[in-house]
Amino acid sequence: MLDFFNKAQRILNLSTKADFIAPLVLRLYLAPIMWMAGTKKQADFDNTVQWFGNSEWGLGLPFPSVLASLVTSVEIIGAIFLLLGFAVRWISIPLFFTMIGAALSVHWKNGWLAIAESSGFFANERTIEAGVRLAKAKEILHTHGDYEWLTENGSFVILNNGIEFAVTYSLMLLILFFMGAGRYLSIDYWLAQRFIK
Repeated sequence: MLDFFNKAQRILNLSTKADFIAPLVLRLYLAPIMWMAGTKKQADFDNTVQWFGNSEWGLGLPFPSVLASLVTSVEIIGAIFLLLGFAVRWISIPLFFTMIGAALSVHWKNGWLAIAESSGFFANERTIEAGVRLAKAKEILHTHGDYEWLTENGSFVILNNGIEFAVTYSLMLLILFFMGAGRYLSIDYWLAQRFIK
């Protein structure tokens, strides 16, 4: 029996030859997310600054122009660096803090869930009430709309905007900080091969 487990472990250990795939997948997953977040802020920069600074309907942050510029730049540059595998450990740091900042300043008050679920461990009063409203909206659409056409490409949901995605992205960036960009398919790898002895 022990011999079987030893053989199985040796087979599993062969996967380390392809360990560059894990950071590559994380980079390719995060790059478009950061790109869309940054370019959306850049395209509507004046409103982004107002949202950062306004304490009534926005985040109420100090120095909104500076913070909006920093966050926008970090997300856009970060997306490019992640895609290329360039300075991945370095760019993971400001991207990580950007995601933690988003989780705390934007999403925290909404709980964990990104999509409102009315049941389950993370359901709260807000998401339970959202479930009631979603059921009512579906009822109205069944009665007064072409519900089959409206839902043929996906179900209706209510966005809860909780910390779930921001925390997930933070964890992915933390992994990249410790792992780096990965071998072979990153500029970091080839720069290290050339210049670091």
